[in-house]
Amino acid sequence: MESAWYNDTGRSSREGNRRRVKGHEIDIEQYRITEEPFYEEINGEIGLADIAAQQHLPVMLKGPTGCGKTRFVQHLAYRLKRPLITVACHEDLTASDLVGRYLLKGEETVWVDGPLTLGVKHGAIVYLDEIVEARKDTTVVVHPLGDDRRFLPIEKRGQVIEAVDDFMLVISYNPGYQSVLKELKQSTKQRFMAIEFTYPPADVETKIIEHEAGVAKDVAQRLVKLGGKVRTLRNHGLEEGVSTR
Repeated sequence: MESAWYNDTGRSSREGNRRRVKGHEIDIEQYRITEEPFYEEINGEIGLADIAAQQHLPVMLKGPTGCGKTRFVQHLAYRLKRPLITVACHEDLTASDLVGRYLLKGEETVWVDGPLTLGVKHGAIVYLDEIVEARKDTTVVVHPLGDDRRFLPIEKRGQVIEAVDDFMLVISYNPGYQSVLKELKQSTKQRFMAIEFTYPPADVETKIIEHEAGVAKDVAQRLVKLGGKVRTLRNHGLEEGVSTR
């Protein structure tokens, strides 16, 4: 299955010896966040992420759906002045979707970098959202980027690309909704600095809703109370509660 990452479809070329091979450059600036996203720190997560960025450490965000993991990454990218490339992981995601592939454009065979390759080259933050949804044979492609080697092998091109200093790998997943069949490999987990997320306290969540929804404080407070009740549904017979994002 082709990823939505690509604008064109095509097959892997075994006819490259009959066609000219070119590289297709993607403008990295389109992934730069120009306006500061609103974010309220809850438990020192900003400082932890800053340390990870300074030390070139990959980061794993753990927490329930709708607790602010994605907004945190957006805020991080803005503060660090780095492009942010987000990949929504799913069971059909392949290593080629992440690294890149050859596509046919007219009479030419064109190599198109995937999000990992683009981030490694240009110093972006690559955010793999809900990585546990991807197949295990796909997620292992990030292993060399998750330790002190910090390189990305591109087998189809016979290349190994070393990550520039500003490159940062961030993954997220929800431990509460895992099953035996959807468990992040231990060899993947141990490569990342983990930051725990939870739902914000009522006063902080009220402030967030006031800002994001543009409603009065009393309305925001009622919504926070409703959200708290909705989140407890998972403890009353439902396999998964309703998201309050």
